[in-house]
Amino acid sequence: MLTERLEFAPERDAEVFAAVPAAPAVFLLRGADAQAEPYVSKTANLRRRLQRLLGPVEERTKKLNLRDRVRVIEYAPTGSDFESGFLLYGVLRAAFPKTYSDRMRFRFAPLVKLHLENEYPRASITTRLGRLGGRSLYYGPFLSRVAAEKFMNDSLDFFKMRRCVDDLHPDPKFPGCIYSEMKMCLAPCFKSCTDEEYAIEVNRVQAYFDSAGDSLTRELSAEREAASARLAFEDAAAIHVRVEKLKPIVSQLPEIVQRLDRLSALMIQPSSVAGSVAFFRVECGRISGPVTFSIQPTEHAKSQSMEARVQEALGSFPLAKTKAALETMEHLALLKRWYYRGSRTGEVFFADGKGELPMRRIVRGISRVFRGEKQELEASNRPEKL
Repeated sequence: MLTERLEFAPERDAEVFAAVPAAPAVFLLRGADAQAEPYVSKTANLRRRLQRLLGPVEERTKKLNLRDRVRVIEYAPTGSDFESGFLLYGVLRAAFPKTYSDRMRFRFAPLVKLHLENEYPRASITTRLGRLGGRSLYYGPFLSRVAAEKFMNDSLDFFKMRRCVDDLHPDPKFPGCIYSEMKMCLAPCFKSCTDEEYAIEVNRVQAYFDSAGDSLTRELSAEREAASARLAFEDAAAIHVRVEKLKPIVSQLPEIVQRLDRLSALMIQPSSVAGSVAFFRVECGRISGPVTFSIQPTEHAKSQSMEARVQEALGSFPLAKTKAALETMEHLALLKRWYYRGSRTGEVFFADGKGELPMRRIVRGISRVFRGEKQELEASNRPEKL
């Protein structure tokens, strides 16, 4: 992870300081004792930071000084704050396996969980992933728990899936709850519906979450057109009201909120390598990279189009490995932290329902990131004021 290594001695500090770049980097300082904890951090200016930590001790100062303890400097230049944070995460995870999470100050991303392993599925909000590969599905990441709860509750108002959290043991004598009285739940708790009818409703909810609301929009639009065709204008008007109620729920959903096992994207960041940008790949919420992408093609690639070169670069990413649920949660926390910033460096492009990336948009995004232009965030991507 850290690509450069220098030996440090106080008597030759000027030589060492001149050898490191005055640029962003992640670094690690080791002492003579191999068992001692290293010092790990990121900085916007490595040379200045090392001069402060390893320079001559100032009189009557409380600033941290490691001049007499450090013997080895390891570092890697970075091109963006996201790259620095992702690299720092990897270094801390390796150096401090028990405490790295606290050092990174992770706030795990809120997700909508569809409990398909339950006999009578329901939805809830969680920040924890269960067993990967299980039947339950996760949707996110959301900006906050409040935003996730609002989206879930507003969405479930269009369906009759249960809202209760208990494991059900259907009993015809059970009186039901307020949702069943308001005809907002099929009430499997007292067998008001068959198991097949409830399963159909759950499938409708899953299709809604899978398509970011598009399935219900199409369903209601078709019902409205059918009502109009048979001259049932009152029914058509009532359906139209539901469509209008659905529109803000769906239109304000951030693009990043997707079914987690289908979340696929390419992130483009500035690179520390001149004439290049850095690619990060997101697959099922897990981040890999960076891969350096040169703006100017090499001699053997001059006949290739930019799109073909991007495809080739994507093929150079290592094969995705199944990671533990905790590591996926950590990657999602890093992705959420970057994506929901009011002003962020770099751009991200999400794959469509077929898993295909928008190559033409990516090519234009590469140009913007390389030139340092800011992309105007779409309304759906702006952080909500909660």
